[in-house]
Amino acid sequence: MAIGDRMAYVSVPKDLTKVKNKVAFNMTRRQLICFGSAAAVGIPFYVLTRDLIGDSSAMMAMVVLMIPAFLFAMYEKDGMPLEKILMNMITVKYRRPQVRRYETENMYEEKDPARAAGTGKKQKKGGSHRARQG
Repeated sequence: MAIGDRMAYVSVPKDLTKVKNKVAFNMTRRQLICFGSAAAVGIPFYVLTRDLIGDSSAMMAMVVLMIPAFLFAMYEKDGMPLEKILMNMITVKYRRPQVRRYETENMYEEKDPARAAGTGKKQKKGGSHRARQG
């Protein structure tokens, strides 16, 4: 056996835009922040409410409180995190008008007020912009 036969091989992805830096525990900084905030909200809620509403009810409520943070940490579509997807959906649905009018400005239309009033010569339809230069 030669020395080259025992070398380890590492696969390198072709698309390096999908590679994310792992900070700790094999998680990205975004995932650490989201999971930490979920734990900061969920665990105290469970500890404070388990005597009042029971263990199983407190556990289910804790899970419901923590799910949004898990979604923000893990969900990604087309390279966009969940908050960008939600902002795009809100913009399309509520901030911009649903029906948009198609308006164009004709660069070759004459701005002469006499022609706009109908007193001048009529221009042929479909004429080129060279007819205006003369």
